[in-house]
Amino acid sequence: MQHMIKLTQPKYDMKIKILKTEQEYEEACDRIYTLIHSTEKAIEPHSPVGEELELLSLLVEKYEQEHYPVDAPDPIEAIKFRMDQMDLKQVDLAPLLGGKTRVSEILNGKRALTLKMIVLLNRYLGIPFESLIEGGMDVKLEPESLAKLFSNSSIKAYYSGSKTALLH
Repeated sequence: MQHMIKLTQPKYDMKIKILKTEQEYEEACDRIYTLIHSTEKAIEPHSPVGEELELLSLLVEKYEQEHYPVDAPDPIEAIKFRMDQMDLKQVDLAPLLGGKTRVSEILNGKRALTLKMIVLLNRYLGIPFESLIEGGMDVKLEPESLAKLFSNSSIKAYYSGSKTALLH
C-alpha cells in the first residue's frame, strides 16, 4: 500500500494545469509514461493514479489537437486504406461505385466521387465523410454572398460565437 501512496507523488514538481508550452507538454508526457510503467498491475480508473493519468491524458490530447492537427486523408487514400484493412479488391467495390471500370477510374484519380458514392462508402465501409470530402474547409462564400447570408438574423444568431472561421 505504501507503494501506491508513493506513486501519487509527482516524480518532479509538476503542477497539473493547461499545457501552454512544448516543455509543459513534454513533462506531461514523461509523467504519463512514468505512471503507466510504475506498476505491473492494472491502474484502477478511480484511484489517485488513475485520476492523474486520465487528467494528464486529456491535457496532452488537447495540446496535440491545437498544436499538431491531423488533416483528413485524401479521399482516394482513405478508400485504399479501408480496402487494405478489409482485404478488399477493386471488384469488391464495384456494387458501391457503379462497376469495375468506374472503380478503376476513381482509384486512379480520373473520376471524382459523387455524393451517392460518398454516402455508400460511408454507410457500407465506414469511411468517415470527412475523409471522403476533399477540401471541404477551403470552400467559402464570396464576400457579397456571405454578407447576404448573415443579413438574416436567424443565421447570424446561429453562427455568432462559432469558432469556425466563416468570415475569412
